[in-house]
Amino acid sequence: MYHDKRFQTDTYFPFVAFSHGQIKAAVSGSFVIVDRENFDQISERVLGLDVSVLSNLSERLESGEVIHPASQDERDCYQVIKDLDHIGGHVQGSTTSKKYMRNEIWSLIIAKGAPSWFITISPADNKHPLSIYYADRKERFQPKITEYGDRFRLVCQNPVGAARFFHVMVSLFLKHILGVGTDHLGIYGQTSAYYGTAYRGKWGVSKEADRIHGKCACG
Repeated sequence: MYHDKRFQTDTYFPFVAFSHGQIKAAVSGSFVIVDRENFDQISERVLGLDVSVLSNLSERLESGEVIHPASQDERDCYQVIKDLDHIGGHVQGSTTSKKYMRNEIWSLIIAKGAPSWFITISPADNKHPLSIYYADRKERFQPKITEYGDRFRLVCQNPVGAARFFHVMVSLFLKHILGVGTDHLGIYGQTSAYYGTAYRGKWGVSKEADRIHGKCACG
């Protein structure tokens, strides 16, 4: 968030920062699973794993077969997969984190019922003055119409600006359209809960959840 956007527009910095964040999350998850379980048992299970059994299970799972572990070797393989899931669940963007999000969605549906409607929000980041300001290097906001090519180039060169603009638009949508976190109803009535897969914070339940008049799922 440096004022001249030098890190936001750097070609490699976002990738390097995200990669380090994933590594840190994986290491933290590893420490958590080792603290919860006995380290000797985990190491013995990994070292004594039958690779042929693991390969067979992988092929059967890939083909869509539902497997119930019958032997001790298969149970050990499943336990290793479970340990890896505990680690991967802390890593943003991992397959396990997506699986956990699906579990959260199912839990929310069980608690609140099926969503009344599903929304995919796609704000035009190359047309909105706020998005152009976030993407530009100017420190003072001066809304003025620029050429299409210039706007498109600014947004493409600064993906952080586009992400910040998207966050603002989704936050305003939740506040003013759905009435989440406010003292007034949304335009569709009382929103009991919402879930956004691309929104920071991911999901939420309104404070007055006992008065259910509508449900929403945001994509």
